[in-house]
Amino acid sequence: MNLQYLIGVDLGTSGTKTVLFDIHGKEIASALEEYPLYQPQNGWAEQEPEDWWQAALHTIQAVIAKSGVNPKDIAGLSLSGQMHGLVLTDDNGSALGRSIIWCDNRTIESCDEFTRLVGGRERLIQIAANPALTGFTAGKVLWVREHLPDVWAKARHIQLPKDYVRLKLTGEYHMDISDASGTNLLDVPHRCWSKEICEKTGIPMDMLPPLVESCEVAGRITEEASKLTGLPVGMPVAAGAGDNMAAAIGTGVVREGKAFTTIGTSGVIFAHSDSVQIDPAGRVHTFCAAVPGAYVVMGVGLAAGLSLKWCRDQFFQAEIEVAKEMGTDSYVLMNQEAARSPIGANRLIYLPYLMGERSPILDPESRGVLFGLSAMHTKKDIVRAVMEGVMYSQWHNLNVLRGMHVAPNAMLACGGGAKSPFWRQMMADMYNMPVSTLQNTEGPALGAAILAGVGAGIYKDVPSACAELLKESEPLLPDAQRHAAYEPYFDLYQKIYLDLKDEFHTLANL
Repeated sequence: MNLQYLIGVDLGTSGTKTVLFDIHGKEIASALEEYPLYQPQNGWAEQEPEDWWQAALHTIQAVIAKSGVNPKDIAGLSLSGQMHGLVLTDDNGSALGRSIIWCDNRTIESCDEFTRLVGGRERLIQIAANPALTGFTAGKVLWVREHLPDVWAKARHIQLPKDYVRLKLTGEYHMDISDASGTNLLDVPHRCWSKEICEKTGIPMDMLPPLVESCEVAGRITEEASKLTGLPVGMPVAAGAGDNMAAAIGTGVVREGKAFTTIGTSGVIFAHSDSVQIDPAGRVHTFCAAVPGAYVVMGVGLAAGLSLKWCRDQFFQAEIEVAKEMGTDSYVLMNQEAARSPIGANRLIYLPYLMGERSPILDPESRGVLFGLSAMHTKKDIVRAVMEGVMYSQWHNLNVLRGMHVAPNAMLACGGGAKSPFWRQMMADMYNMPVSTLQNTEGPALGAAILAGVGAGIYKDVPSACAELLKESEPLLPDAQRHAAYEPYFDLYQKIYLDLKDEFHTLANL
């Protein structure tokens, strides 16, 4: 055997992307398989765990076939996964129906009950470092227990999305500490399951899988999985990490002073910390990092790229068709349109709360707003306002991080939005700091592959692997005049939510 390759599987919301890398971080082959999102009621979001497994299976097969590498030369595999989704499995490891995923908002009452049982919001944040949010896993557990008692009666294991796929690969139950941080069931400062929370809420601790660090081996490829995937029997599978923690590895945010912003379906601003730092108000999340012993602070907006996709699908059908004929991406044409509108989008402000909002307002009943819309506005103004609104949300979160003294002086941009120089420049101008990217854009998948390499003994540890493999681009620098021009719009953006907060709740109860 000549162990020269690693596989990173990134289980996302829209699809699973698997990438085969060589041990120097070069991408050899990749494959993507999409799957549906089910929304049976307003505010609900579900997916089929079997769809994840089939997508992982097919994309692993595809990268092996495309690359032509000998599977025996693949040193290991690991996974990055969408966080917070609840997968309940029975005695046989079979999923008990659809997973309630991260952007589902049905659990408002369950989260209130969970908080009450633990002893209040302050006590919960002391233990779990985060308030009970509708996206998190614990509220989903209580919701299923109350509303689906037949499913709960059969449930034996609580898992997260990527853990279900890893179970299918290895036959072993585990959860990595980074992903477990998003369940509301972990004692985050002490990196262990909270006996206090489980006892107070009546969630059996024996339903929670053993915890491991992200780079630890959490099982090996079984004979059955080998036959299905083509991977060698016994190949190590590292535990992996939540998608944002894996993206941190893949972007080199593994030491203090480093941070990234992701514009994917959701929007994330993420900073590394060597020690646990908790916002007492719970406006941003503190999680365990995929780097053993370290922590991260992150703010999450639920509808970043989702807002732009909504805008494209509603207003840019002509550009979609033109892009097909030109062989380019419709978002490139949308960027060109947005650039024709001035800062402030001709006095049009967008609140990106299409799925409610998490950080920093923590309001599942908030909704999207186009404020200031008039007959003069065209779609170029609308798309600019949407892009600015998404970035105002991240700027809002950055200011919370600054108050916690964990914000950086420069930013890495990743995710689909990072491909846009226009959006990156907007980020630099709003943040008032340099913004760079990495030569390798496969953040979560590369992060998973690095974790696989540490688990397989290819790399000494995560920080040294990142230092060896990752190279940053020349940064885009902020413009002081543009930053000053954005500031009054940002101030108004924050005020609009405060003025509409009560009305959002009134609307939800009509």
